[in-house]
Amino acid sequence: MDLNLPPKVTERAFARLSEIGASAQGKALRVAVEGGGCSGFQYEISLDDPAEGDMVLTGGGEQVVVDEVSLPFLANAVIDFTEELIGARFVIDNPNATASCGCGTSFSI
Repeated sequence: MDLNLPPKVTERAFARLSEIGASAQGKALRVAVEGGGCSGFQYEISLDDPAEGDMVLTGGGEQVVVDEVSLPFLANAVIDFTEELIGARFVIDNPNATASCGCGTSFSI
């Protein structure tokens, strides 16, 4: 596994950002990893302002940003948007996670 590969963002995720007008508000989707959650780490996903030092992933005029501390945890991950019966949300398929919990936002490495 190459820890230098940046995360990828699907066209669906960029399309959803466009639908909600993220760039029109001057915002980007921030994907961060923080300690905590039921499996040791958890994802924090929010609309935020890009900051200095962020990796910026662009598509369809929209931006997804990842801070440099979270970046190694998200190497080669896929950031997507899904709509299911239980709701619509941004999801992360992370090949670095060795375990995750049912909530979908917590994982371990």
